[in-house]
Amino acid sequence: MKNSLKEILLKNGEEVEDLPPFIIEDLPKRFIYDNNYFFGDKYQGIPNGCYNALIDKLLNNTEVITGVDYLLNREKYDNLAEKIIYSGRIDEFYNYTYTPLDYRSYRYEHKILETSNYQGAAIIKTPDIKNPYLRIIEYKHFEPYNKSLQEMNKTVISYEYSEPWTEVKEPMIPINDERSNNIYLKYEEMALKEKKIIFAGRLGKYKYYNMQDTIQEVFKQFGL
Repeated sequence: MKNSLKEILLKNGEEVEDLPPFIIEDLPKRFIYDNNYFFGDKYQGIPNGCYNALIDKLLNNTEVITGVDYLLNREKYDNLAEKIIYSGRIDEFYNYTYTPLDYRSYRYEHKILETSNYQGAAIIKTPDIKNPYLRIIEYKHFEPYNKSLQEMNKTVISYEYSEPWTEVKEPMIPINDERSNNIYLKYEEMALKEKKIIFAGRLGKYKYYNMQDTIQEVFKQFGL
């Protein structure tokens, strides 16, 4: 386990000594065959049709605008609603008042394969250093009870690569080291004074969220 963990961190471009201890808690460890990600949780799963179906229903009869930048026209969008949920970078929102925060990015390589089953599981992680990618995702296994999907003679897989973040890449994961966390606390002080803006998500809160954490945070935010 120790060697595998170090290899994972090296593939992320980080040294073990530079990372906060809580990261270890996010790595599931077990010594029996159980392909559920959160071993020991009583309930776990994803929506029927996956998250696209859930989001479609949540946004039903709602105007959706894509391909725009809120930060380039704040006044226009602020006048559309009493509250704004902002899930972009909090440092960018405040025009990098306390310098930019650090992030990591991912790159995906997608393939369509002429087979009904490539790896038998939705996600297989590859901690060994010889494989440059972090994991392989085979999407049909997210819906194991969808018979028509499972019987298709093709499958789609993605290789996921961790990469250093630059301004031309999409920021995806906050780097919660001591330096960045201290900078974020200054942005958080500014955010707590906002009356209209609700900061959310990994970029808005500068925090790593799994999906169950995201849903719990929504319930907490709106008193549900």
